[in-house]
Amino acid sequence: MGLNHIKNLMDEMKFTGMAHSLERLLSEAQTQGWSATEFLDGLLQVEYDYRENKKITSRLKFSRLKRKPVFEDFDFTAKRSITKSQIKELYNLSWMGRPIVLIGPTGVGKTFIAQAIGTHACQNKHTVLCMRASTFLEELGLARSSGSYLKFKNRIAKPDVFIFDDFGMRKFSSPEAEAFCELLEDRSYGKSTVITTQLPFENWAEVIEDPVIADAIIDRLKHVSLTYKIKGESYREIQAKKLDAQKKGD
Repeated sequence: MGLNHIKNLMDEMKFTGMAHSLERLLSEAQTQGWSATEFLDGLLQVEYDYRENKKITSRLKFSRLKRKPVFEDFDFTAKRSITKSQIKELYNLSWMGRPIVLIGPTGVGKTFIAQAIGTHACQNKHTVLCMRASTFLEELGLARSSGSYLKFKNRIAKPDVFIFDDFGMRKFSSPEAEAFCELLEDRSYGKSTVITTQLPFENWAEVIEDPVIADAIIDRLKHVSLTYKIKGESYREIQAKKLDAQKKGD
């Protein structure tokens, strides 16, 4: 049985990772004197890695994460109140199943952290969906007007992690707030909702039309969420200063 025939069989059986790496692994096996077991282990490992990377790519595509940042790129030199131990806590994903609320002024890195959570979760076999609050409200309105609200609701309730970015940038009408409250309830069983906002909990009622629903939303989050209050300089401003310094240096 020739090498091309073996590769064709692998392709036909969807062992794409094996087929792509077969010649390289055969060469390494001959050069390094691998046993049959070691060679088989190498073949299985490249196939496993190929399939896992394909799944990660698929989860990232579904997530709607725009930048796909990673925790390794978080700049600890910027003067912000969030600590390395807190970033490590978010990184280890032991909080999965609980809500995360990131509170702080614009520019301190809330969205970066939330999306880094999303990227890391995708890389660790979790499904993720990310939406800005304004997009959520727009799609909610379209779903209701087109009669597809249940489909919309299920799509958001399903992922392991739902990132709700920029809560409070727009006021919620009573029906919108009720839908958001239902979403939190649907996701309170083994799912995580990550919320970024400039508003501390005591100010949430200012952007939710119905005070009863506002209390229900706050109650669903305040007592069970991991809440991080981030203070510090705007990272965008810090980056702008660095660019200015570089230009002057040039």
